[in-house]
Amino acid sequence: MNFTANADRGNQSSPYIFILQGFAGNCYFQVSLFMLFLFMYILTVTANASIILLVRTHPQLHTPMYWFLCNLSFLEIWYTTACVPKVLAVLLEKSQAISFLSCLLQMYFVFSLGCTEYFLLAVMAYDRYLAICYPLHYSSIMNGTMSAQLALGSWLCGFVAISAPAYLISSLSFCGRNSINHFFCDIAPWIVLSCTDTQSVELVAFIISFIVILGSCAITLVSYIYIISTILSIPSAKGRQKTFSTCSSHLIVVIIWYGSTIFLHVKPSIKESLDLTKTVHVLNTIVTPVLNPFIYALRNKEVKDAVRKVVSAA
Repeated sequence: MNFTANADRGNQSSPYIFILQGFAGNCYFQVSLFMLFLFMYILTVTANASIILLVRTHPQLHTPMYWFLCNLSFLEIWYTTACVPKVLAVLLEKSQAISFLSCLLQMYFVFSLGCTEYFLLAVMAYDRYLAICYPLHYSSIMNGTMSAQLALGSWLCGFVAISAPAYLISSLSFCGRNSINHFFCDIAPWIVLSCTDTQSVELVAFIISFIVILGSCAITLVSYIYIISTILSIPSAKGRQKTFSTCSSHLIVVIIWYGSTIFLHVKPSIKESLDLTKTVHVLNTIVTPVLNPFIYALRNKEVKDAVRKVVSAA
């Protein structure tokens, strides 16, 4: 790795320290954000952990769909944990500094978990496609082995995908400027700060974003085209409503997730609109992880029934 010291230290090399700017505003605004983000972080961890516990303790939820939901909830816990604790420290102005290695690791885990979520959502769409379009063959196709392989493949692909840009970023040099205009170590602010050529990093980041986001989006879109076509062919309105209810929660999560992240990653230049990118990242890394378990709990009959049993037994 190539670390370049500040200008007043000449050409001496030293481990580079970055400063996360966080959010602009007065003390009251910072404290308000801190309280809001802390509340949402606690709620995210609690709600997603509750979903995992609920599925594990109720045999009627031991199906591939809820296996994938457990994977998604587990991912959301670590996805928000990868950046929110540092955000809280930055908002209190207690620890705005972060070393190059810590910054690189944070970036790697945030984006790896983000890529894994794309793959998991695509797998969940494929699962709903099989369940609705091929109900008689669903249990034989989506068995325990297949569902475990699809989940494991999602995790492996997510972490492998970010290895190339992480390696390229580790070789960048930074000359004098060490202030990152973000609340966590995103790729874009690093590229802006680098004093070396970043075209290769931008190109690789764009290609991976294009493949991961649009590739998983294509699988999800095709799955839902067949799903909607099958639902519309059901003669009774009650039958159509019952069938659609099995995938409506996933569809809402997909719309929220893709709506925020396509803007962030599929764009010609990674250096543009840093302030807007930072705002959208709040939705992506803090708001969305807390919404997902509630969407599934409120719109899924089996989950609601399991919650009622827990409440009545308490």
